[in-house]
Amino acid sequence: MSQTAHIPSHRKPRRAASSTRALRAGVTGGFLTLAVAGAAAPAVAAEPAAAESTLEMPTLGSTLASTAAQSADATQQAAADYQLQAQQDQAAAEAKASAKKAKAEADRKAREAQEAARKAAARRAAQEKAERASRTAERTTLSTATAKATSTATKATGNVATLISFLKAQVGKAYVMGSSGPSSYDCSGLTQAAFNQIGISLPRVSQDQSLQGTPVSLDNLQPGDLLYWGGRGSAYHVAVYIGGGNFIGAQNSSTGIVERPLSYDPPTGAVRLL
Repeated sequence: MSQTAHIPSHRKPRRAASSTRALRAGVTGGFLTLAVAGAAAPAVAAEPAAAESTLEMPTLGSTLASTAAQSADATQQAAADYQLQAQQDQAAAEAKASAKKAKAEADRKAREAQEAARKAAARRAAQEKAERASRTAERTTLSTATAKATSTATKATGNVATLISFLKAQVGKAYVMGSSGPSSYDCSGLTQAAFNQIGISLPRVSQDQSLQGTPVSLDNLQPGDLLYWGGRGSAYHVAVYIGGGNFIGAQNSSTGIVERPLSYDPPTGAVRLL
């Protein structure tokens, strides 16, 4: 008997070919299934090893898909938020621009209104100034006209008084054809001499005298108007109206120079020389 026969061997037992384990994987219901096969278990196992065991765990593909979906949602949400913010910024910018434009337009209209008001005020001031000047000019003109009229009236009154005074001084003198004073007169000689007293020069004969001055109605006679008998421009007799319905004239050789009412010998017409 060998000396080493009673000493146990320290070498590991060799595994039989049948103990070779096979790893088999499969996906079932979203889990990874691992199958391990073996022909025999170690001798120290408490119970025989199962012919095949299965280990299930979550699949990596499902996790990656979920993460990718969440990332896509987050990206989409960020894009939506960015777009919304961009729209809000654009709306705010447009509102600001619109407000700025509206303010500029309002300012422009306000300036135009102020300018229009200024121009209107200037026009009113100019118009009022022109009206005041016009009223002043009118008052001046009126005053001048009034003064002139007063002066003229005064002068006319004085002239009429001088004229009538001269005529009355000749009443009773003789009528002599072709005579012009101072002791005798014919009709046109007397009127010529009378108007010469107040600076009015008359032609010598009745026809020409009737064409002088301005024709007036016999219903509107004033002292100093020249009366004529016959047609204007063909008158054959003249005299002077002295007021009160009377006239003075050199009538004829029988009466001489007389004062008579118009009814004594109604004239044909009259002209105003004063």
